[in-house]
Amino acid sequence: MLDYASFPDQRQALIKDRLQQNGRVVCVQLAAELNVSEHTIRRDLQELASQGVCKKVYGGAVIQAHTEGSFAQRVDLHADRKQALAKACIRFLNKDAIIFIDTGSTNLAIAQALPHDLPITVVTNAPAIAMALQSHDLCDVILLGGKISKQQGAAIGSSALQQLQTMYFDLCVVGACAVDSNVGLSAFDVEDAQFKQAIIKQSNAVLIAVTEDKLGAVARHKVTTMDSISILVTEANPAKLADFKALDVNIVTPTS
Repeated sequence: MLDYASFPDQRQALIKDRLQQNGRVVCVQLAAELNVSEHTIRRDLQELASQGVCKKVYGGAVIQAHTEGSFAQRVDLHADRKQALAKACIRFLNKDAIIFIDTGSTNLAIAQALPHDLPITVVTNAPAIAMALQSHDLCDVILLGGKISKQQGAAIGSSALQQLQTMYFDLCVVGACAVDSNVGLSAFDVEDAQFKQAIIKQSNAVLIAVTEDKLGAVARHKVTTMDSISILVTEANPAKLADFKALDVNIVTPTS
């Protein structure tokens, strides 16, 4: 059996692996498993945090989310997986509802999967989402205006925010950069995070749809805690979903 106390590189490699598998690690559990002190584990986590691998949180660490490029670059990434998530979301888009669909490549897939015979009003800040709904005769589309961020593929500035604050929604579909059971929803960009906070404030219910790599991860700017999220649509990963199942959130997977 490897003496992890004497081999910090191997110890940190194991911690990285646990982060990838579970999304988070707990100091006390790792210390007991590897037969080292909690102080040693905290040093390891500090080193991994300095490398951008994880973000330290109380009692342990969570995986550090990394951007996958601009909106245009993300659209075709994991396309089949996003389409499967989109189909699982459709049941929550009700007839005659007024919903907000936030920017995001998975949210674009949701817009593309919207049934053509569903009468609904969709408000969005993303031109690509608005264009995807133009062929839906029963769907009224409202596009918020302002300067378009190439990174987000949407208007997230003060003009769009002012327009948003005059509306109320039955449901909002919020784009998620990272989702952790303890930290909640987070985003890479501060303006995007503030815009998402405003969407949530104006909505009766909140849905987020994410691929499993975003579970148990934290981005730079906090949006909201999990108690603001009504529905989490994601891929089935028992290890990463375990902590979410203890929360008051409806968890839906493409196979459920």
